Amino acid sequence: MIYFTPHFRPAYEAVGLRGRRMGYFASRAAAMGAVPADVVIATFFNFSPALVRRAIPDAWALSTPPAILAARLDAVTASLRQAWGDRIDAAEVAEAAELAGAAAQVAVQWPQGRPLFAAHASLDWPQEPHLALWHAQTLLREFRGDGHVALLAAAGLSPVEALVTHAATGQVSEATLRESRGWSEPEWAAGVRSVRARGWLEDGDELALSAAGRQFRQGLEDRTDELAAAAYGALGESGCARLRELARPLSQAVIDSGLYRTVVLPRN
Repeated sequence: MIYFTPHFRPAYEAVGLRGRRMGYFASRAAAMGAVPADVVIATFFNFSPALVRRAIPDAWALSTPPAILAARLDAVTASLRQAWGDRIDAAEVAEAAELAGAAAQVAVQWPQGRPLFAAHASLDWPQEPHLALWHAQTLLREFRGDGHVALLAAAGLSPVEALVTHAATGQVSEATLRESRGWSEPEWAAGVRSVRARGWLEDGDELALSAAGRQFRQGLEDRTDELAAAAYGALGESGCARLRELARPLSQAVIDSGLYRTVVLPRN
């Protein structure tokens, strides 16, 4: 939600950043400090290096990581107040924050090999329940994401090849993935040829996974889930079920509010 909400851009522009692209890269990377573009390219994995370099390191000259992180929390609060209304202070939000926080605290014990997660885990834990819930979810998201990136690298996939296999599932369009990550049409076409050469795509013009491609992609997702599952062990089956019960209506309210929109980020 934080990357699509209309409260995103004003919050970052108020602390000196320019444009949604810069806001995205700087806000997600700020937990690592004023790192060079190469670190963002490495940890974010599937974005065009040229796209990253248009935002980083200029963002650190226009603002500071602490100011950007504070603006991010402001955008979260504004967004969740819009989505949840008075429920933002409800008991179910606090309970969900406690459960998600317990899982995130387990994940914090395993930072090795997860640099983007570890950076976010080093931040102060927010006190307000809605921010604590959002922070816990962010940690769990980055914990899983870093594991996924490690598996993509271990499989020898380039960023474009990874995006092509994702697009070929039919879950997200080619145009959305290519344009939002900043790859040119020739770069994308080269990635398609490479994935096709692995035998992971069906013949024809439509981008679709072959049986071998579906097996590979499903195995990748399953292994990613396995690497992330340890965080939820502290909750047990009943705790996980309760967290799902609490979180699904909150998530649906965010979707229904229109805060989460499928958009292609502008070039600036």
